[in-house]
Amino acid sequence: MKEYIRVMKALADPSRIKILKVLQHRKMCVCEIQNVLGIAQSTTSKHLKLLENAGLVVSVRDGLWIDYQLSDGAQSEYAARQIELLSTWLEEDSAIRKLIEKLSTTCRDRNSKTAACCREKRSAEKARQMAAECTA
Repeated sequence: MKEYIRVMKALADPSRIKILKVLQHRKMCVCEIQNVLGIAQSTTSKHLKLLENAGLVVSVRDGLWIDYQLSDGAQSEYAARQIELLSTWLEEDSAIRKLIEKLSTTCRDRNSKTAACCREKRSAEKARQMAAECTA
């Protein structure tokens, strides 16, 4: 029963539902999610930690970034079922639709207006690549 309660508590916050809905469209780092939702980085991280502990999302390292994506549900049958159900729910909700529209302007790979950490990491990644090319 503890596992079920953990999943349900993770789903009991509107911001965490919004995070899950945007992650249905693509994997994202903390600062991209922060930018889309308009909430603080620390708050975003706390939400992601709760979602990850419940088995709803997983984190994957991508160079200097930690990307978050929806879980495949292997960790929890309750999480798997809720992810499946949520994929069809709230599609017509106006707040969710606005977030999905905002995704097209929030992408570190397109050099768009993302949070400062994405710009800094992108610059650091380019500097590291250039240094590697010089030593090769």
